[in-house]
Amino acid sequence: MKITLRLATVAAAIAVGSAHAQSTVTIVSHPIATMPQYTKVDVPLLRDELPKKAKINVNLAAWSERNVAGPEVLRLVRSGQVDIGAAPLATVSGDVPFLDAADMAGLNPTVEQARRAAAAMVPTANKELERVGLRIIATFPYTAQVFFCRGNVASLADLKGKKVRSFGGSLNDLIAAVGAQPVGLPFGEVYGALERGVVDCAVTGTGSGNSAKWFEVANTMYVLPVAWSTGAYYANLAWWNKLDPATRGAIETQFKAVEDGLWKMGADATDDGVQCNVGNAAGCKIGSTVTSRPMKANMPTDADKAEIRKALNEKVLPAWVQRCGARCGDVFNEVLGPITGVKYVK
Repeated sequence: MKITLRLATVAAAIAVGSAHAQSTVTIVSHPIATMPQYTKVDVPLLRDELPKKAKINVNLAAWSERNVAGPEVLRLVRSGQVDIGAAPLATVSGDVPFLDAADMAGLNPTVEQARRAAAAMVPTANKELERVGLRIIATFPYTAQVFFCRGNVASLADLKGKKVRSFGGSLNDLIAAVGAQPVGLPFGEVYGALERGVVDCAVTGTGSGNSAKWFEVANTMYVLPVAWSTGAYYANLAWWNKLDPATRGAIETQFKAVEDGLWKMGADATDDGVQCNVGNAAGCKIGSTVTSRPMKANMPTDADKAEIRKALNEKVLPAWVQRCGARCGDVFNEVLGPITGVKYVK
């Protein structure tokens, strides 16, 4: 009931009607409107340029501007209340478990591998999504997903017993595997939870945490990438198929530019986020330099990297297959195994 009422509220706020579906494209992307992914890529390429390229109107907003929580994005797009929505794969994998595969916690140590994994995953994911009226039209990452913590955390051992904000199934499994307690919280609620001590640490991108000013409520970053919060732009399939070919082609071309821009930003903004949060103005070109109480950045050890890989193989991957189904293990081995060097063993 709460979800139904909330979706109705969102629909009224967005005010999109089927009569205008081909003249106005409604897009909800990224958690907050201050994120560089939104201000530096989506705004210029989608809000400003897409109308000129596709000869359509674009109604673009961030989640926070439409009172949307991440897990609701697929439901909004499926229902036709928005035409295109963006969200991390892990965030919406509760509705479609297969989506958690490409950015499974602990799977991709580099953004380059994360992009190859995402590209390989899309055809299979779209077969799953088309059954529920959706399709992926572009992928993107945020920045390396690391630990923002109250107090000094310099290793996985320091996480044991701590409450750690999580945002998806495989990340929950990884956090539990290293001895911490996963706590599911929407992105917008994390600042207050860290401030009040409801959680001890929270996982997000180095740049995302900077955009949301988590440096005001956390002291240290443990810069061990556990994921990239790889996401996708999901289109309502019925709306997509009704578009005339010229309009659809123009939208596809523009979203390829968005995809390229955001993957480049994912690489560039990861270290930038670290430098911004520790107060290094010379290295902070994308985010905001912290000038009051800069954070301390602790770099990962080889032993902790090895422990993450062990947890992936022994805990995270088997748990995902259990949620997704035995067939998913076979698909993982076929599609992602050659890219990641990881194999599911029955």
